[in-house]
Amino acid sequence: MRILLTFIFLIIIALTGCRKSDDITTDKDAKLAFSSDTVLFDTVFTAVGSTNKRIKIYNIHHKGINISNIRLSGGDNSPFSLIINGQPVNQRDNIEIGSKDSINIFIKVSINPNNQSQPFIVQDSILFNTNGNEQTVQLIAYGQNAVFINGQVISSNTTWTSTLPYIIYKSVTVAPHVTLSIQSGTKVLFHNGAAMLVRGSLNAQGKVTQPILFAGDRMENSYAEEPGQWIGIQFYSSSINSRILNSTIKNAIVGITADSLSKDGGPKLLLSNSVVKNMSITAIAGYGTSVAAFNNLFFNCGQYLLYGASGGNYNFKQNTFGGYNPVVARKTPAVYLSDLGKNSQSGDLKAVFVNNIIWGSLTEEFLIDKKATGSIDTDIRNNIIRTSLQAYSGNNNQLNTDPGFINSGKYEFGLSNHGTALKKGADLTADPYFNLYLNKDLNGLLRNQTPTLGCYEQ
Repeated sequence: MRILLTFIFLIIIALTGCRKSDDITTDKDAKLAFSSDTVLFDTVFTAVGSTNKRIKIYNIHHKGINISNIRLSGGDNSPFSLIINGQPVNQRDNIEIGSKDSINIFIKVSINPNNQSQPFIVQDSILFNTNGNEQTVQLIAYGQNAVFINGQVISSNTTWTSTLPYIIYKSVTVAPHVTLSIQSGTKVLFHNGAAMLVRGSLNAQGKVTQPILFAGDRMENSYAEEPGQWIGIQFYSSSINSRILNSTIKNAIVGITADSLSKDGGPKLLLSNSVVKNMSITAIAGYGTSVAAFNNLFFNCGQYLLYGASGGNYNFKQNTFGGYNPVVARKTPAVYLSDLGKNSQSGDLKAVFVNNIIWGSLTEEFLIDKKATGSIDTDIRNNIIRTSLQAYSGNNNQLNTDPGFINSGKYEFGLSNHGTALKKGADLTADPYFNLYLNKDLNGLLRNQTPTLGCYEQ
């Protein structure tokens, strides 16, 4: 009896093996299906490489299918590389996919440097041969050359132009008594963990039609608005007289950090007609410093939009603060200033806030916090402020009056035609900064004598 059972068991195994082989289709009309017939990579900078892209290859048939060959058309000379079903190879033979099953292929591209200044296209394809059928998935990448800077110290006055993007690895340092000038339309892009360290002066002057961009170096769509990709721009005690005009600073940990007052008595940084957004911590962090800011838009930061500690001098006019973050549950006000800072360091605080919109999702979006013995001198008028504190009532401030953003959920901070911010601002024509910075809004529109609050004139 035992011999008979063993014989039957062997027959079952043999039949099962035959059935498995028979379950692989040899039909010439049996084709693969793909999650996409084209894999597109956004701008890839030479020598940087890209993130992995994935496609899935499906067997939609009722029998298994054998792919006799998968390979890159360009072979080993291709700028693309593959990981096929978990193995980093650019060619594989005889891969079986069971009925209604699938496999993954990951693709990466690396582009070699050349002397082209304009973006260019790199192409290849993945070829699949199944039962005599050849199918193709196209691979397309947009490449661009760049100026690569790795831990460089700029020791003499230097100008960066818009001819090529600048890619910063680790850091770029502007030495004391040195000015780095950045022309309009220039892109300054930072690799993961990189920073700009300003010990001298930064003179970044964009135009409304050609703003300067400070951002991470990942150009894929999934990274376009992702915070925390680089450290930020940092101004040190020796830094003086820096300007950032008509620029976008985005996707860092802290957009701008400044410490100490300027030795020349002016603001350490003047920031005008710019957008600072998508920071994992805060747009601006100041420590006993001096910042002048006009016609700027700040939004989508994990904690604060403006954080000032240890006193300092803050001159903010015609700015819009949008305290919204769809990912992080914010618990700190959009604007926070205090005379006390880290290591119990304190200092006198002067805060001038005129014609701003300070709004967001919290009950308290504006707080000046006296914690030490430093003096606090404030000029807070003609603002819309979301706050539970009555200390800011009067002086033509509107407390807890919705400014009427077009769509704060989509970060559209323009104002509706019937918003409460329209033509409610103080006349700033006598302000010493008016002719250079305050006479036009973020979009370059002339300000009315009775201006609209915030960064947009309407």
